[in-house]
Amino acid sequence: MKAVVMAGGEGTRLRPMTSSMPKPLLPVANRPIMEHVLRLLKRHGLNETVVTVQFLASLVKNYFGDGEELGMELTYANEEKPLGTAGSVKNAEEALKDDAFLVISGDALTDFDLTELINFHKEKGALVTVCLTRVPNPLEFGITIVDEEGKVERFLEKPTWGQVFSDTVNTGIYVMEPEVFDYVEPDVPVDWSGDVFPQLMKEGKPVYGYVAEGYWEDVGTHESYVKAQADVLEGKVDVDIDGFEISAGVWVAEGAEVHPDAVLRGPLYIGDYAKVEAGAELREHSVVGSNVVVKSGAFLHKSVVHDNVYVGPHSNLRGCVVGKNTDIMRAARIEDGAVIGDECLIGEESIVQGNVRVYPFKTIEAGAFVNTSVIWESRGQAHLFGARGVSGILNVEITPELAVRLAGAYATTLKKGSTVTTARDHSRGARALKRAVISALQASAIDVRDLENVPLPVARQQTARGSAGGIMIRTTPGVPDSVDIMFFDGNGADLSQGSQRKLDRVFARQEYRRAFPGEIGDLHFPASVFDSYTGSLLRNVDTTGISESGLKVVVDASNGSAGLVLPSLLGKLGVDSLTINPGLDESRPTETADMRRSGMVRLGEIVASSGAAFGVRFDPVGERLSLVDEKGRIIEDDRALLVMLDLVAAERRSGRVALPVTTTRIAEQVAAYHGTQVEWTTTSPDDLTRVGGEEGTIFGGDGKGGFIVPEFSSVYDATAAFVRLIGLVARTQLTLSQIDARIPRAHVLKRDLATPWAVKGLVMRRVVEAAGDRFVDTTDGVRVVETDGRWVMVLPDPAEAVTHLWAEGPDDASAQALLDEWSAVVDSAGR
Repeated sequence: MKAVVMAGGEGTRLRPMTSSMPKPLLPVANRPIMEHVLRLLKRHGLNETVVTVQFLASLVKNYFGDGEELGMELTYANEEKPLGTAGSVKNAEEALKDDAFLVISGDALTDFDLTELINFHKEKGALVTVCLTRVPNPLEFGITIVDEEGKVERFLEKPTWGQVFSDTVNTGIYVMEPEVFDYVEPDVPVDWSGDVFPQLMKEGKPVYGYVAEGYWEDVGTHESYVKAQADVLEGKVDVDIDGFEISAGVWVAEGAEVHPDAVLRGPLYIGDYAKVEAGAELREHSVVGSNVVVKSGAFLHKSVVHDNVYVGPHSNLRGCVVGKNTDIMRAARIEDGAVIGDECLIGEESIVQGNVRVYPFKTIEAGAFVNTSVIWESRGQAHLFGARGVSGILNVEITPELAVRLAGAYATTLKKGSTVTTARDHSRGARALKRAVISALQASAIDVRDLENVPLPVARQQTARGSAGGIMIRTTPGVPDSVDIMFFDGNGADLSQGSQRKLDRVFARQEYRRAFPGEIGDLHFPASVFDSYTGSLLRNVDTTGISESGLKVVVDASNGSAGLVLPSLLGKLGVDSLTINPGLDESRPTETADMRRSGMVRLGEIVASSGAAFGVRFDPVGERLSLVDEKGRIIEDDRALLVMLDLVAAERRSGRVALPVTTTRIAEQVAAYHGTQVEWTTTSPDDLTRVGGEEGTIFGGDGKGGFIVPEFSSVYDATAAFVRLIGLVARTQLTLSQIDARIPRAHVLKRDLATPWAVKGLVMRRVVEAAGDRFVDTTDGVRVVETDGRWVMVLPDPAEAVTHLWAEGPDDASAQALLDEWSAVVDSAGR
């Protein structure tokens, strides 16, 4: 006997899950509903099956193919238009006309004994046998009454409670003889229970009903879909579950990686090659699909997560359904009954309320509170560029496909035949992405100079030597699972805001230039890059007095690329040095705040015990520098900026220094004391770089370990800052602790407040209004200066739903009071 699986319905009640996926492919315990149906047919010997398809038919065909993987023989009958339950089977008449056949829905979960159903049909000599079951709520189904012999006496489709006369309903499973096709008109919509069966009964044809025992769930609503998952996990339905039951009710599929410190409370299911980190908690009736990543601190309860979903740290999912390829970012919350469609982005700390529907390809911004369904708005990223280029989680937000599109867009902004310099840090992720970037550049008629693994300042310097621009890929500082794709201009500096917008437009329109075969770009690997860099550095930075000073320094290379430059540099400087952590460590391409702190403590211990003049610690890409004085005490980054400023200004006695407006105003006192002046810039690194490259600028810094040495370059360069510091200390004959002691203490406090994008403009207007007659500086954000010199600065973040506040006063208590006062202003506007 052959079977017919009806798989053509649109599943409108299940949208948005069925907006981009046919209902039969919806996964139950990580396997499509229709696959459960086909396996049931196979168990009962129904190996030859015709599948009727219409809505998104190609997806069904592509998934199941000819049925070989299931050990079945599948053919397809395609409907050009919806033909109803009977019309769709009529469409497959040619394959079914020789013998009795079984009809079953491809989107209902059941374990009925189909063999018993078929035997009943044959015993009764029926033309049609309707498979029936008993349900507590028959309103959504066709009610059926049978007599003592099992013959159908009456049908009623979807009754009201006033019409209910039975709890025995039609499951949509039938056994039929081919003569039934005589009652179905071809190529028009016809239904079995509404059109065909009443006519058969009117003519007295043998239509029987078989009341089946077992499980049956019509997966037609979100509630029934979630219930079906729970019933499978509870063992209420006899279906196959892929994987291993590692403890009672806890199923883990092949290749899944579950940390021993993850909390699992079954019954639950974890799909193949999923990853559940330590500290994550999965509770009963949760289903995690294939290749899903559940980060530390995430909580899932009665939630169904489809394939390739990223569940961020400390996110909270309760009773919801999440479509495939969706990213749920840090601390997001999705409430009971909510449904998130495919390929959505749920931003950090956002809340999606219960029963909300978010349709495919939508973005919920960070910090948003969503209490109505999101249907029509298109997905779009407001800002491609953040503070560090284009940043995101590796293989979640930043994928090889995205890298190719970005590089293609960047190449399109340049002339054909231009040269772009590429570089990376020592992480595997950066290496893989850079290869994708190089291919895209060459395919867009761009020649590539690949530096491979070099410090970030070296990449900038080499870019400035004849390239039209550059791309550096590195691990995001302090975030090991994220990467930054950084774009440089022809001077090796970060792209200006205008150039960023141009690249953003090309990327958004996907108008990428492609080279003709004869225009494919070349790939070169320049030699002696480090010798060229150190030679230029020593020619441009004053090193007089170093070799005579007898200084001893301790240098921590942090197992990063800065260590590649140091050997030849330290030898040429003629300084007595001890280098620690010089080798590359691929497993540590960046360092967290705790790792950095412990490294600084260790550096301080070595400096104090060795009698060194000071110690320096490079960040892993050689961009930023941290200091330890001769006593082994850590000089905090904001303090190190003042120490370097004092040293430079004392030696130069003129010129100007570039500092962001968030820097303590004590910097003005230090600069003025030595006859120099401060030029305040925005907090954007490219603005600081711009001023750093102007004539008359003698120094620049951001208070976060980034220092500009203008006589060598206009960008942050830890190696250049180190060389300059050695020379300054050698010539001044003062220790770092002595210089630090003569600078007044600063009291600057910082706070970040979550602010939805929609109210950021309102927040800034309220701040200006609240300033009243006080002096207001709008160099970057809004800085309000009190009459006593205290100041507060309010700055909306360009890439996140956050507002930053800084406050400075004569002491911490005063600064704290000011910060509290203006935080209340920002909070009130954001509500």
